[in-house]
Amino acid sequence: MDLLAHLEAYVATADEASFSRAADRLGIAQPLLSRRIKTLEEHFGGSLFDRSRRQITTTELGLLLLPYARDVLDRTQRLRQAARSASRSRVRAVGVPADCAPAALARAIRAGTEHGITLGMRELPPPERVSGLADGSLQYALVRTAPEQGALRVPLGLASASGQDGTGAGRPGTAGRPLHLEELRPRRGRGTAPTAPPPLLLLTEDELPYFQDRLVRSAARAGLPEGRIRPAGPAATALAETLAGNALLLCAEPFARRHGAHWRPLADRALHRGYEVSAAPGRDGAGGVPGWLATLLASAVGAVPEGHDGYEGHGGYGGQDGHGGYGGHVRPGSRTGGEDVPARLAARG
Repeated sequence: MDLLAHLEAYVATADEASFSRAADRLGIAQPLLSRRIKTLEEHFGGSLFDRSRRQITTTELGLLLLPYARDVLDRTQRLRQAARSASRSRVRAVGVPADCAPAALARAIRAGTEHGITLGMRELPPPERVSGLADGSLQYALVRTAPEQGALRVPLGLASASGQDGTGAGRPGTAGRPLHLEELRPRRGRGTAPTAPPPLLLLTEDELPYFQDRLVRSAARAGLPEGRIRPAGPAATALAETLAGNALLLCAEPFARRHGAHWRPLADRALHRGYEVSAAPGRDGAGGVPGWLATLLASAVGAVPEGHDGYEGHGGYGGQDGHGGYGGHVRPGSRTGGEDVPARLAARG
């Protein structure tokens, strides 16, 4: 027996003094309400209503039990309200790369508040974002994939301090031009020995076996020594070395521009980043990613639309509106203009 449903039928009938009016109040058929009352009377071992008169009346047993029934329903209602409040206030952790744009993450947090969701951003390496989704410590995450497999693609390039470091950044005619690794071979000046080439530093976000293997093979084909590619260590230290002209940093354009570095995209698309915006399975109903959140996270990571090479500056993904959702990962939309336009529109729902 569904005790709450039966108690609701009992209280409504006592209030209305009519089976038909009580059924209308609860939005159920009168025969169903009558069956619930009869079942409850059998459960309590006595009649709750006197049906011998034209208008039904509550029996002595019915009057005795009525305050307790009301108390159970009141407590149930408060319990439901507390559960809804806790659900709204629960922080949903979002796993993101360490080099996401803070302003874009702030837009996602604000948009979450407007949609009744409290988001908490957590900077984590790629493997920890995957494990966080699996163990439930993360609700959503930007999951790293190969660029040809991911729904999002983020062009990678080399950040440098000036055009005197082998990338050609800052020189006339090089702005936005894709960089081939062959251009990083040491140059020999007239009558001088080749200058020592700066190391290529790899951020934690790119220290993945499949990506490192691709980069090493591409570097070998370009004639670059494997030892030139090194882990960057802390991002702040790597940026300092890069801006001092002692290193080249492999990163996305927004990260380089944010810190005042020159940047040229790599021509080899296989060396770009791939992402999917994924949700923890089996949580919050279908476990899908809201469209507005997917769009804002795509903007935060510096993703570009399908078919866009990122060689003329980066754009952002459009997405579904604030009422839609994606089945587990974000899908690319179309570019709608300036860098922040899709994010601003998504934030407004």
